[in-house]
Amino acid sequence: MRSFYKGLLFDNDGVLVDSMQGAIAAWRAWGEKYYPGFELTGEHHGKRAQDLVLEMVGAALFEEANNHINQLEQDLAHLTIALTGSKEFTHSLSPGTWTVVTSANPFLAKARLEAAGIPIPKELVTAYDVTKGKPDPEPYLLGAKNLGFEIEDCVVFEDAAAGIQAGLDAGAGLLVGVTEHALETKADIVVSSLAGISFQDGELFI
Repeated sequence: MRSFYKGLLFDNDGVLVDSMQGAIAAWRAWGEKYYPGFELTGEHHGKRAQDLVLEMVGAALFEEANNHINQLEQDLAHLTIALTGSKEFTHSLSPGTWTVVTSANPFLAKARLEAAGIPIPKELVTAYDVTKGKPDPEPYLLGAKNLGFEIEDCVVFEDAAAGIQAGLDAGAGLLVGVTEHALETKADIVVSSLAGISFQDGELFI
């Protein structure tokens, strides 16, 4: 498939990197203290940690519990690895044509990207940059704005239903689902990985 766009917007976890080993361990340890029996599953993917924490513990314990999960995940960020094709694809892209739109906080996002060997774009959008996280469209609208493009001229790469919904509601020009996790989403197309995809002079080849 060949098409033309101006910018690429990537979710991080599950699209560019695999952070699940650290994330599952961190949330399991967090649950033992704040929400016994909690396990991180697919329904939680794509959502901000702070939103999950607030939903489970309420406002009274929020700050303490949120700080704890942030520290646990940060401590285990070194376990993050690159997903197939992500290093090659992102290193081939020109600065200013792409960015990462993640639900992680900026410290965790940068640590995971660095551990996986993925470039950190200066236009990075994190949980702290928006008032509402995915599935709200705000993160992807901000990602396009940071690049200086209209959202309809951008492609969103996502694996989670919440992220695909965010891209859909934002009005992205194309929604590319990544890995089998995206098969049950409203993605326009689904690919097994980023391997073999190229983007040069505005031409996207999948």
